[in-house]
Amino acid sequence: MSDVTLRDSKSLSPADAEKDVTVQGWVQDVRNLGGISFLVLRDRFGTVQITAPKKKIAPEVMGVLTSVSRESVVKIKGAAKAAPQAKGGVEVIPSSIEVLSPAATPLPMGVIDKVNVEADTRFDHRFMDLRKPENRAVFEIKSITLNLIDQFLVSEGFTEVFTPKIVASGAEGGATLFKLGYFGQEAYLAQSPQLYKQMLMSTGLDRVFEIGPAFRAEPSDTVRHVSEFISFDGEMAFIDSMKDVLDLIERCTQYVIGGVADRAKPQLELLGKEVAVPGAPYPIIEYKDAVEMVAGEGMHIKLGDDLGTEGEKLLGDIMKAKGNEMYWIVEYPEEAKPFYIMEKDGTPYSYSFDLDYKGQEISSGGQREHRYDRLVARMHKKGLNPEAFKFYLDAFEYGMPPHGGWGIGVERLVQKMLDLPNIRETILFPRDRVRLVP
Repeated sequence: MSDVTLRDSKSLSPADAEKDVTVQGWVQDVRNLGGISFLVLRDRFGTVQITAPKKKIAPEVMGVLTSVSRESVVKIKGAAKAAPQAKGGVEVIPSSIEVLSPAATPLPMGVIDKVNVEADTRFDHRFMDLRKPENRAVFEIKSITLNLIDQFLVSEGFTEVFTPKIVASGAEGGATLFKLGYFGQEAYLAQSPQLYKQMLMSTGLDRVFEIGPAFRAEPSDTVRHVSEFISFDGEMAFIDSMKDVLDLIERCTQYVIGGVADRAKPQLELLGKEVAVPGAPYPIIEYKDAVEMVAGEGMHIKLGDDLGTEGEKLLGDIMKAKGNEMYWIVEYPEEAKPFYIMEKDGTPYSYSFDLDYKGQEISSGGQREHRYDRLVARMHKKGLNPEAFKFYLDAFEYGMPPHGGWGIGVERLVQKMLDLPNIRETILFPRDRVRLVP
């Protein structure tokens, strides 16, 4: 036989037959059937069958193999043998087994047991929950999603930036700021990179994007809200209108969703999911028309009201019936939008938008007010003190091009792509109103 070769479940194949190999991972299961024992070894790619005929295996090896606890980490050396009945067409006959780390018993939750586990138990023992291949697949898809976003934006001439997450002022203010002490000063965790990415529009970095954490102190216990999430933000200068921003985002989301459908086939198969690329171009619905549409379906709502979760879901049902999973809602009342959104002159509306996917908002943004005097006026209108935003306003006083941008919740995008019931399924260690650990 040849020298010992390190293999994983993905690379081990019938071509390795008669080779000495080493495999390592977690003990998923052990079955003792009289004169033969089987150990199922799991690694990140799948499983390897370890077959131990009692008459051919040293007693000390057999003793460890038959007594090792499930989920222990082991290293096994042995001979690879062609085995049509085994997964991958190959099995390993062990010559040695080393327990690298024994697992305590009983397990806090099963990995392969067909038993429903409560959400709190899963998140309390997330390290064990993520040993389930289907749960881990969500994060592999999330990684692919982030990689695709990066590829698309760079191809469009965007520069990736990283802005402060400890800030002196909130972009949106209000009660959703997490307050903290900062060397004797009052500071906050950033709700978004909004103010900083706008400031960069005055520097010659005409197109920027950031993928990073954002924090919202929202006391919500819904399946779509968390306190810490990953936000994909972008800003672009020298736009002619808000439509330039919509076109860019639409091409980006089409690229990302199509890329996931193409590149994540193994993970999607594990999850039993299919990802369909939405039809394009996405329909554009003015806010006032959206209100009329949901009111026509029996919702009690009037102009100026927030669509809310109920309205979003109802509008999603209406659009789904028309064959549209992704659609824009534009020109919200300026009164409901932050100070940096540009008003639509002569109307009570603004150059703002949401992108909804299957009845849920995944993105919001708009054209920004780049004119210094009007921006200050909007601050006063919103009851804000411009002096508190001097660091931001300085960039507008010395030459600021027309610009617009967006924020997209990465986890919401993944949740809707995969039709997952709860956004927490897309976050390794979720943070919400009641969960601070692990």
